[in-house]
Amino acid sequence: MADWSTIASLATAGGTLLLAVATFSSTRSANQSARMAERAMLAGLRPLLLTSRPQDLAEKVMWSDEHFAKVLGGQGVAEEIAGVVYLAAGLRNVGAGVAVLHGWHLYVGWDTERPPTDPDRFHRLTRDLYIASGDTGFWQGAIRAPDDPERKAVAEAIAGHERLTVDVLYGDQEGGQRTISRLAFTWHADVWRCATSRHWNLDRDDPR
Repeated sequence: MADWSTIASLATAGGTLLLAVATFSSTRSANQSARMAERAMLAGLRPLLLTSRPQDLAEKVMWSDEHFAKVLGGQGVAEEIAGVVYLAAGLRNVGAGVAVLHGWHLYVGWDTERPPTDPDRFHRLTRDLYIASGDTGFWQGAIRAPDDPERKAVAEAIAGHERLTVDVLYGDQEGGQRTISRLAFTWHADVWRCATSRHWNLDRDDPR
């Protein structure tokens, strides 16, 4: 004779197991959907900066001491005036979101294998610079303090038309997706030419 109590218990256990599997699958699917939605949202906010193109419009740049310079497409500014080093570069945002520039780090020379600088060592911009998606803008910096350890070496490099490297730190309009893009300043045909060489993602995996 069948033990209906045992059969009922097994049926209940089987139903509970099926429910658990269904719940797990549903939760896993929901989590995957949520991650995909998050990635899509972040992609819509993600900026990516390159140096501007020669055909792009010139940018008029003003520093806090009211020094002005005009940056032509594909070019940069690197000059010393009255002991102050002024630097700027034309940029284009090829990403989907607004780029908010935060800081920069400069060194003399060019080394493609050099890792990016620790963000804590970056010079903070005196104001946030915004570049809309698909639009052009600029990065700017200055070295004013006479005792700044970088000023003399950079001033001598500018006078000697040596190559300069600038790491620019920026992120999206929500304060995330921080990225470092490396710019190269090269003196050619009596002007400073600028080119982008590398990008590093600080808050997500790198593309390479």
